[in-house]
Amino acid sequence: MSKAFESIKKGLTEAIDYAKGKPVKAVVHEFDAVDVKKIRTDIGMTQTEFASSFGISLGTLRHWERGDRKPHGPALVLLNVVAKEPKVVLNVLERN
Repeated sequence: MSKAFESIKKGLTEAIDYAKGKPVKAVVHEFDAVDVKKIRTDIGMTQTEFASSFGISLGTLRHWERGDRKPHGPALVLLNVVAKEPKVVLNVLERN
């Protein structure tokens, strides 16, 4: 089998072991839960402004703020970065 296949197989095995609670050698990146409404109000934006600025649908933002849903994956990463460095993220997004 190829090196690529072996690498993918190893990664999947580690992911399955991690999901089962077994210790793994892989680096696991975990992000804290975020208070989306607090992030938005700290920046001083309305829901519409926040959603538009960060490419989030208004409906999704409202669900997050109500607690009906929680952000996951890339959205959670983005919100963690926005919580720490909102001006930097806004500056980068405005350039595009």
